[in-house]
Amino acid sequence: MNSSRATHIVEVLTAEFGDLMAADPGAFERKFRKMAANAFAFYRGSACLFYADVHGQDDPYLNARTSRVWIHGDLHAENFGTYMDAAGRLVFNVNDFDEAYVGPFTWDLKRFAASVALIGYVKALSDEDISVLVRRFASAYLGEIRAIASKGDDTIGELTLTNTTGPLRGVLQEARLNTRIAMLDRQTTIVDYDRRFTMADGVYEVDAETRERVIAAFHTALETMPANEGLRATAIEIKDVTLRKGVGIGSAGLPSYNLLLEGHTQALENDVVLYMKQGQVPAVSRVIDDAQIRSYFAHQGQRTAESQRALQAHADPWLGYATLDGVGQVVAEVSPYAEDLDWSDVDDVDEIGLIVGYLGCAVARMHAVADDESQHTLVDYSTEEAITEAVGDDDEGFAAMLVDFAHAYGARARADHQLFVDLFRNDQLPLRG
Repeated sequence: MNSSRATHIVEVLTAEFGDLMAADPGAFERKFRKMAANAFAFYRGSACLFYADVHGQDDPYLNARTSRVWIHGDLHAENFGTYMDAAGRLVFNVNDFDEAYVGPFTWDLKRFAASVALIGYVKALSDEDISVLVRRFASAYLGEIRAIASKGDDTIGELTLTNTTGPLRGVLQEARLNTRIAMLDRQTTIVDYDRRFTMADGVYEVDAETRERVIAAFHTALETMPANEGLRATAIEIKDVTLRKGVGIGSAGLPSYNLLLEGHTQALENDVVLYMKQGQVPAVSRVIDDAQIRSYFAHQGQRTAESQRALQAHADPWLGYATLDGVGQVVAEVSPYAEDLDWSDVDDVDEIGLIVGYLGCAVARMHAVADDESQHTLVDYSTEEAITEAVGDDDEGFAAMLVDFAHAYGARARADHQLFVDLFRNDQLPLRG
């Protein structure tokens, strides 16, 4: 075992998760077991290690402005999926904004490129094929950024049924088959002619006092939601509240409540399910020392919600934030129309190339939305113009940087995964104090 690297992994994971591990060691036992499954799962769950590694590296495309772009913070190949936007269109785009922050734009691109290398390795693609895929992503990103810079934010579009092909369009078609009533039937049951949550693994009843505190927090969150302006009285009638645990690799140890709302009529087919989840400290924020960014947000729930609004042109109208017991919470809808791309179903290099090209465009649009023309003031200049200027005509150098990083960090993540598995199985991670 590489003892110095193993020690580094333990130190970074402890700094990131130490308090949460102490509060709920069982949740992190489950999280780490999921991360141990393969190198990609480890990479997904260890953004903190990624930022500890990339922080301070030389990067010719970073300057005062391009180091201060609203970024996703955990941009890997599996953090994309479908949702229904505020205009009623099914969109395939970036999702999961728990790690979003303001930082160097290339960190998003490097994290995605390394994830492509990891996926390519699992699929036994050659190094050359992986290089071609990363170049395809880089080219699509730069092409879209330049188009927005030259034509304006009005040209920013979305990936929809009308402008996609291949596997990605297939995911949108699958999402189109989803229905609200089917989701409600999976999560609820009819009791005395009304819906209530169904108790299942990871779903727990809450006592009356907790229920009242959650409801009170939700009512404050309503004031932060764009949807609040047009809500009928029935739409804020709360039918049930439950506690959920074990939600995702990235949310270990963080409590999450589900709220069942009446919907816009008293008919049972349009009830709404929301979640209220404790906001987490984004990994990237631990390596960025900027008081203005930190002070912009009252708490992590607000940061998550405001980041999603900044990075998505048409965010969830139920998106809001509140505090519960003094801790910041993000509130959003559990979408019936969420569908993820299953990478295990895509093995053809040309099809993967088509997908990463689309995703390069999506990332460019995301970076371009959250700037001086948005409703947010944290980034007060045109990000697309700043990025275009920083790259100049060095497309080859830009792509080569991402290709080199993808191969190097993909190998680093695979080696780190093996170190992590040995640390975990030999009880060398501080799960029990």
